[in-house]
Amino acid sequence: MQVPLYQAKAEFFRMLGHPVRIRVLELLQSGPLAVRDLLGEIEIEPSSLSQQLGVLRRSGIVVSIREGSTVSYALAGGDVADLLRAARRILTELLAGQSELLAELQQAEFQPALAPGGADRRA
Repeated sequence: MQVPLYQAKAEFFRMLGHPVRIRVLELLQSGPLAVRDLLGEIEIEPSSLSQQLGVLRRSGIVVSIREGSTVSYALAGGDVADLLRAARRILTELLAGQSELLAELQQAEFQPALAPGGADRRA
C-alpha cells in the first residue's frame, strides 16, 4: 500500500526536526564540507555528528564524498537550500508579528484603561 503524500511530508519534516541536522544543512548551503570542518562549526561529539549525518544521508538529502581519507558532505540538490531560505522567511515574519504584538502589549500596559464611554476606570 502506498503512503499518502501528507504522511510522506510529515516523515520528511520529522527527519528535519533535529537542530544538528538543520545546522548541518545550513552549513552545506555554501558547498561541500569535510566532517572535520562540520565538527569545528557545530562543536558536538564526533559520534553524534556521525549519527545525524547518517540520518541525512539515508534520507537522500545529503551525499557523502570520499577523497582519500577525507569524507565530505554536500547537499544532494538545491531544493533543500530553497526550503531553508523559505523557513527563514517564515520565521522572520512570525517573529516580526510577535514583536509587534509585544510592543502593543507593552504600550497598552502604560496607557490608562478606558471604560465604555471613554472614562478612565482607574480613577
